[in-house]
Amino acid sequence: MDQNERRNYLIQKLLEEQPAYQDLQIPAGEEDQKRILRSLMNVRPPRPVSERFLAVQDEYLTEEVKKKGIIDSDSLPVSPEDPRLVLWRGDITTLKIDAIVNAANSALRGCFVPCHSCVDNIIHSVSGIQLRLECDRLMRKQEHDEPIGKAKITPAYNLPCRYVLHTVGPVVGRMLTRGHCRKLADCYRSCLELAADNGLKSIAFCCISTGEFHFPQKKAAGIAVQTVQEFLESDERIEKVVFNVFKEEDYDIYKRLLG
Repeated sequence: MDQNERRNYLIQKLLEEQPAYQDLQIPAGEEDQKRILRSLMNVRPPRPVSERFLAVQDEYLTEEVKKKGIIDSDSLPVSPEDPRLVLWRGDITTLKIDAIVNAANSALRGCFVPCHSCVDNIIHSVSGIQLRLECDRLMRKQEHDEPIGKAKITPAYNLPCRYVLHTVGPVVGRMLTRGHCRKLADCYRSCLELAADNGLKSIAFCCISTGEFHFPQKKAAGIAVQTVQEFLESDERIEKVVFNVFKEEDYDIYKRLLG
């Protein structure tokens, strides 16, 4: 199969298992097909799937990752003040590193909104449906929502990193409180501890809670950098921490903080 054949196969199989969408016509355009495939993956509940489907999906997603280009974390410039710290503006799903951090919701099963722009949706879309299945297994075993400030680890499946660390950040309403700040710091500490306990040496953080959860960007960045620096001062197991940003505003904030 080439990529077009794989994409059409995956779309057709996903349509067949969801009666509400069985009359949907597959468009001819590549970008429209990609959008429909991602949407169908996003809304798919965590339920069993055939080995054949997974094999085709993995071939397809692996090729798509290669097309985007894989960025090796070892090639990124380090902070002049601490060679263990890296600031990088780019797509976290292209990063080759031991682990990336996903800013998850409390259900921890990914974002079900078709083609949503949150990092949770993007990570699940690139990783594949195995990620939702594994998260569902963890949450059924836990039997309650994921607490704010904790973290869980899963394989990365079709992402170029090895693992994904899932953490739920605080949601800020009308006013930022000390409790919000403590919980955000807990997210960073929990991820670092979990990574180190699993023998990982490098980790990339997204901007936890600053998007849909409305945590002020400058304050969040300050907490992130301070918490990471404090951890690295007392624990030498982690050798590299990447602060991954997408917006230019966030890049400027972290650049000032990291010198």
